[in-house]
Amino acid sequence: MVIVEFVIVPLGEKSLSRYVAEVVKLLERKEVKYQLTPMATIIEVPTVREAFDIIEEAHELMFKLGAERVSTTVRIDDRRDKERKMEDKVESVMENVRGGRD
Repeated sequence: MVIVEFVIVPLGEKSLSRYVAEVVKLLERKEVKYQLTPMATIIEVPTVREAFDIIEEAHELMFKLGAERVSTTVRIDDRRDKERKMEDKVESVMENVRGGRD
């Protein structure tokens, strides 16, 4: 799985919650596994291509919602040596917090 963090900001808007809500609805319609954070949205998809297609659709959605300018930032974690999911990454850190791993 590819884990992708993205941030889409319709520039000039003071409140972004309605825009973020529409992106979440898009992800749910597409049945994409996602995690909403205070600063970004993280998705887990099989390929980078699928991630880019979803993010492009979300980016374009901002214009459909009335934005005149949009800034999108993407960060990709594409690991080929073993299968990793979002939960695995968090659990790995928490094991270190508890002193269970180096």
